[in-house]
Amino acid sequence: MSPVMLRQLWNLIEKTQVNTLLSLNDTTLVQWLIEQLKQERGALNSDETNVIRAYLCSKLSLIRDMASARLAS
Repeated sequence: MSPVMLRQLWNLIEKTQVNTLLSLNDTTLVQWLIEQLKQERGALNSDETNVIRAYLCSKLSLIRDMASARLAS
C-alpha cells in the first residue's frame, strides 16, 4: 500500500463518526471503509482492495480503541 493511500485511509477513519466505527460489525466496517475510500479516490483494483481489506482487518482493534477514546473525550 502506498504512503498516500495509507494516509487517505487513516484520514477517512479519523473523520468517520465514532458511532459508525463502533456500531458496525467487523466485516461490515471493513467493507464500509473500503467503499468510502473508493468514493474519495476512485476505483481500486482487486489487488489494492485485498491489501486494504487485510490491513483494515489487522487494525480493527486499534480503530475501535481510537473511536472509543474519541467518544470518551
